[in-house]
Amino acid sequence: MKHTITMTLLALGLAAGAYSQQASDSRSRALHITKECNSQTGTYPGSYCTIQTSNIAAITKDSMVFYDQAAIPGIGFLDSNVVLSVDADTWAVGRCTVPFTGRPALCNFFDGAGKLAGFHARIVVTQDSADPMLYHWDGTYSFGETDDDR
Repeated sequence: MKHTITMTLLALGLAAGAYSQQASDSRSRALHITKECNSQTGTYPGSYCTIQTSNIAAITKDSMVFYDQAAIPGIGFLDSNVVLSVDADTWAVGRCTVPFTGRPALCNFFDGAGKLAGFHARIVVTQDSADPMLYHWDGTYSFGETDDDR
């Protein structure tokens, strides 16, 4: 009897966890952003890229993505803290890992302030085939418990 109750509770717990994950996933929305990067991005701390287009109202054209670290010579990639800055009151923090082999990069954002408070995103970054200074961010985002159409 104890075993049956334990198994039932375990099954209910797993089902609740799966439902919670599905609910979380259902709040995620598609993210599509393009950014332009100068030729020096990644070679020194403080380099940046400028947002050109965004499907998220809170992330406007000319917002900036600042990279806190520089690439380490000979290691083959940039792994840096990043700040997505819309203005002095609206920004988000995250981390990007960018391999220098032409493979896609990965960025994760985990919080923000102002209109980006609670911002979470998982982004795959690819270089434009026609313009080597243009990058595409594609992934998913949410605003956590306060999800809305910012």
